[in-house]
Amino acid sequence: MSFELPELDRKETQKAVEETLEKYRLFKYLTFEEREASITASAEVRYHGPTNQTGDQTGSIAIYNAEQQAYRKSFCERLERAVSRLPKLEKFLIEERYMQEDSDYLTDYNTYCFKFQPSISEGTYTKIRWKAFYKLALNLNIAVITRREG
Repeated sequence: MSFELPELDRKETQKAVEETLEKYRLFKYLTFEEREASITASAEVRYHGPTNQTGDQTGSIAIYNAEQQAYRKSFCERLERAVSRLPKLEKFLIEERYMQEDSDYLTDYNTYCFKFQPSISEGTYTKIRWKAFYKLALNLNIAVITRREG
């Protein structure tokens, strides 16, 4: 019995992981604006017959607010768990470069020159980042697998 790790499309997988980490930052650091029910009447004339359906605007808004908050919380917790399972260097890189509130303004150069003590080379940084992205992509089920033709 043998087990082979899948070969991933580096560019597409990196894009998927970075998008997920950006979504994490948005969910983690931006406040959730709850929807509110509209209580003013509309001046718009509506010409239609009865649909025999009733709508509960307040109920749907309450459900949306509760589900959206729960989704955001579970998404952030799932990503944080996945990152916490990474080896020390990979975990440090992902947390410092991608999970901080000001990560949009950090560059890879700033990370490998100033965050790592002692600083590391660009090549080493790239290798560590790819290993972390590979593991996160598989763990979060967002990996883009290369299709072999043959």
